[in-house]
Amino acid sequence: MATHVKVIAILFFIWGGFLLLMSVFAGALLSMLAGFVGGTHEEGAAVGAAVLGLTGAALTTFLIVFAAPHLIAGWGLLKFKRWARILAIVLAAIALIRIPFGTLFGIYALVILFRKDTEALFQA
Repeated sequence: MATHVKVIAILFFIWGGFLLLMSVFAGALLSMLAGFVGGTHEEGAAVGAAVLGLTGAALTTFLIVFAAPHLIAGWGLLKFKRWARILAIVLAAIALIRIPFGTLFGIYALVILFRKDTEALFQA
């Protein structure tokens, strides 16, 4: 079971890293779009640029905040921390709505993390 827990931890790291990467690209893309829109000097361009800039900042912040628990859960699972198992169960349950890969990962993680022998790994 330890191998399965490590696989789940690595998958949490991959998803968290992907979210961080998306936050960088989303912020950069929306900042560039805001610059292009703001540079047109048309009516309402300043408002459009401000909306794009705020949207980019909000999206970047949201993605970073959402990535943090995945990275923390991955680290905790690798160290077999009791709190990490609970956090991973919550995140795996949330992953069920991300069809199709999140659903597959969520089912896999929940089946492994709810097993009695896996629970024993986190008792030590």
